[in-house]
Amino acid sequence: MHREPILQLLQRYLSRFPEERVATDHLRQFVRANTDCFERSCVDGHITASAWIVSHDHSRILLTHHRKLGVWLQLGGHADGDPDTERVALTEAREESGMRAFSFMPDADGMQVLDLDVHRIPARDRDPEHLHLDVNYLLIAAAGQPLVISDESTDLAWFDWGEARRRLHDPSQLRKVGKAWERLRPLGVLDETPGRTT
Repeated sequence: MHREPILQLLQRYLSRFPEERVATDHLRQFVRANTDCFERSCVDGHITASAWIVSHDHSRILLTHHRKLGVWLQLGGHADGDPDTERVALTEAREESGMRAFSFMPDADGMQVLDLDVHRIPARDRDPEHLHLDVNYLLIAAAGQPLVISDESTDLAWFDWGEARRRLHDPSQLRKVGKAWERLRPLGVLDETPGRTT
């Protein structure tokens, strides 16, 4: 069953973060109800994956200015049939940044997923309003890699933690930045004030 791995992943996430049951259950119910949940042809919504990319020294976050939506976002995109959201996040990171070398940053208990999010995408052209059920990962970019702006973006830039928070306005994005900061802080690179670096 191609949906079994993500259902197992969601169960592990719920065991790790029981306080996030609402979002996790939403994803689990959607996956169980839709055999085509990884395809854009699932018109009510589909699984996506995001990559929150941090510089090698953890001092900056990479954001892209989305061409269609006109806002700064994390990198990511559609699964397009691939049930492995970790692989999707890595593919999107490479395609949208031009960089190739990344490492995933799990938390202290080995949980790879940074966050789960369900959000509405407004209707555009032939696409009706639909849901993106997004599995988020934290990636560390290797040093010395040039950025290449993709066709989906008008800009691509590194921001320090404070500036990244100012560029992002959605509460769910700010939550993910906070979770990324908390995951990296035990390594001793970041100071005690969220959104600032040493």
